Amino acid sequence: MHEYSAHADQVYASAQSAAASSPVVASWRRCMTMHRLAPEDKRLPMRLTGQEFQAALERSQRLVAEASSELDRLFLAVGKAGCCLLLTDRDGIALERRGATADDKEFHDLGLWTGSVWTEASIGTNGIGTALADERAVAIFRDQHFFSSNIDLSCTTAPIRDHRGQLAGALDISTCRADVNDATLMILSQTVRDAALRIELNLFRNAFAGARFVMVPTDTASTSALLAVDRNDLVLGATRAARLALRLDDHRIAAGIPASDVLREQRAANEDLLEAERAALLRALSRANGNVSQAASALGMSRSTLHRKMKRLNLH
Repeated sequence: MHEYSAHADQVYASAQSAAASSPVVASWRRCMTMHRLAPEDKRLPMRLTGQEFQAALERSQRLVAEASSELDRLFLAVGKAGCCLLLTDRDGIALERRGATADDKEFHDLGLWTGSVWTEASIGTNGIGTALADERAVAIFRDQHFFSSNIDLSCTTAPIRDHRGQLAGALDISTCRADVNDATLMILSQTVRDAALRIELNLFRNAFAGARFVMVPTDTASTSALLAVDRNDLVLGATRAARLALRLDDHRIAAGIPASDVLREQRAANEDLLEAERAALLRALSRANGNVSQAASALGMSRSTLHRKMKRLNLH
């Protein structure tokens, strides 16, 4: 009990200090000033009714579907190490869970269960709530939690964005193991960020099924910066990383901007026409395994016409 009291005192002192400005302390301040929470209180996260939970599942059915295999894969990697996995929506509602049966009671008693609400307003500073509030990956280690009753818990969370780059949910790994240290939490943090990124890419690819995907060069060489492009080279969608790198938004995308323009592949209009014709001939020749007669027939032109075009476009 003395440990809990000391933690509450630390939260009050840090949150009231003008000098303290870490993300954790900023979250503590939000909990006290915005949500009117007290660190010494003992509470569990809010729980939805069965009907409310089903409604939340229906709203996020695409997220759950695209994340399911990643949750299974991640649980195989960390589940036996005493970790619990939660997938939440953007409102912090736990939609899916993975955990070892032997650990179920401990995690259930903490509220790490489907239907629980892990926002800062519900349960103070925690991995899920703080990641959603700050819209970035976070790790909350033991006494960095707001409530004294959660200081045995360590968690690391990464936000998940949808195909428009908007916040869709979060992926969390939590553990109550006493031997977890900063180094272990750093490894878990990278693991959860990688898994969240794969879920984001699953959401993006399935939102633009049938499109061509182009990787955008970035300063950080990020593999998450993708454009979805249609057969006419018009941008259909962009991941958040691509939007930031190319200064794209929904309005510019809806206007039908060519991928070559946003990638700054400057060409004159007549060059675009020549490139389009060249590409069409190359595709026909490739499908005909280089047989000019077959390619000409597929294109609806004579063999001599195709030869003339090939010569003009230097395709021989």
